[in-house]
Amino acid sequence: MERIYNFGAGPAALPEEVLEQARDEMLNWQGCGMSVMEMSHRGKDFMGIAAQVEADLRGLLGIPANYKVLFLQGGASSQFAMVPMNLLRGKKTVDIVNTGVWSQKAIDEAERYCTVNVAASSEDARFSYAPTQDKWRLSQDAAYVHYTPNETIGGVEFHWIPETGSVPLVADMSSNILSGPLDVSRFGLIYAGAQKNIGPAGLCIVIVREDLIGQTLPGTPTMFDYKIHADHDSMYNTPPTFSLYIAGLVFKWLKRLGGLAEMDKRNNAKAALLYGYLDSSGFYHCPVAKDSRSRMNVPFTLKDAALDEEFLKQSQSRGLAQLKGHRLLGGMRASIYNPMPLEGVQALVDFMREFEQKHG
Repeated sequence: MERIYNFGAGPAALPEEVLEQARDEMLNWQGCGMSVMEMSHRGKDFMGIAAQVEADLRGLLGIPANYKVLFLQGGASSQFAMVPMNLLRGKKTVDIVNTGVWSQKAIDEAERYCTVNVAASSEDARFSYAPTQDKWRLSQDAAYVHYTPNETIGGVEFHWIPETGSVPLVADMSSNILSGPLDVSRFGLIYAGAQKNIGPAGLCIVIVREDLIGQTLPGTPTMFDYKIHADHDSMYNTPPTFSLYIAGLVFKWLKRLGGLAEMDKRNNAKAALLYGYLDSSGFYHCPVAKDSRSRMNVPFTLKDAALDEEFLKQSQSRGLAQLKGHRLLGGMRASIYNPMPLEGVQALVDFMREFEQKHG
């Protein structure tokens, strides 16, 4: 069977050439006689892999020297607890902007450890927009300000970085990291689950300014202490070695393409193509405000929801997979992360146009 166009929200598509390289190295990585999955994480070979992965990520994002890069497990969901455990540093309140499901999860978990001030929310419009900063109401003494630059489920993206002064800005970038250039220095901490733009599930990347670590809440488990992981180069325990290796291949793929500036151009082109068609059609509808639309996750509905199953059935037969919307919202969702080529989006638009002509 030929490769399909995978529009899944995560685990998501990986670059084909990355998969091919992993296949070729599966049994014998660079002549060492074994797979990366079989290596000791403290052996010379894997330590070299890990060091190169970090160096390539630092190069792609321009990560300043005073930031630690941690390769952790537990997914981004563990960070909902780890962030307050590590960043409260004696304070009692945090500010969180609520733009949907993942923001709400961050709120719910932080409330176990401190008072949460919901600084802004788009719940009044079913989380269909990103609140502009003039609508934010920040606390006077917050430990940090947390927001979700891209809500995977709702398809809402901030196309600007908030200003928080001396208060550390924390971002859950699970679904838009590496989609374009980023000024890391404007953040206190960035975290991202891997299974969208980085690599396979099982890895979470944390980029944290080093002056923010080392003052955990009393009783914080050792495995939830950023400083422990920083002091041990993310090798305090066995890291997700194969996921880390694949992430490294993805980083090298990005570098070969021309880095994040080139990826930014490609992502803009893909989003413009799909949103352009949605806006020209009376058969499909995107519920997200135009100035807040995600370049990574594009939700849309059909004029008649009774046609949803037929749409999914026919799209699957055309090699356009995993277009079903999240169970909380229904409808459709096309996730067009970095590995999705423009040709895949064009194939989707062509199918949507044909479906509309038959059923509109």
